[in-house]
This record gives sequence, C-alpha cells and structure tokens, in this order.
Amino acid sequence: MKTLLRSRELTCPSCIAKIEKALNGIEGVEKAKVHFNTGRIEVEHDGVADEKLVDAIRNAGYNAQVAAF
Repeated sequence: MKTLLRSRELTCPSCIAKIEKALNGIEGVEKAKVHFNTGRIEVEHDGVADEKLVDAIRNAGYNAQVAAF
C-alpha cells in the first residue's frame, strides 16, 4: 500500500532526514521518501493508519496532511 502526504514546512535537508527516520521507525513501514522541492512524502507500508503516519511526522516537529495521488 502507498500513502501520499504533503508538508509545506521543509526548509533544509535535515528536515528530510528527520521525517524519513520517524516514518521508517514505524512498524509496517517498508519505505519512506521525502521530496524536498515539492513537499511530497511517499510512504510504502502494509496498512499503517494514515493518522499514525501524520502523528509520526508531527512528533518529529513538522505538520503534514494526507494528499490524493
């Protein structure tokens, strides 16, 4: 399963690393990829709830919303 999120708060490469680390630390997440220029966050997972993904990003210090493909 793939979920797309967006964040408008990405200002530096460390933002990417923090978000990817937070998402990849969730059980069931196979891969998280953050695209700095667009704010697009792609998460491949095995059915993790959208709220859990958003909460992990929030706990890393950023806001994000689920977006449509």
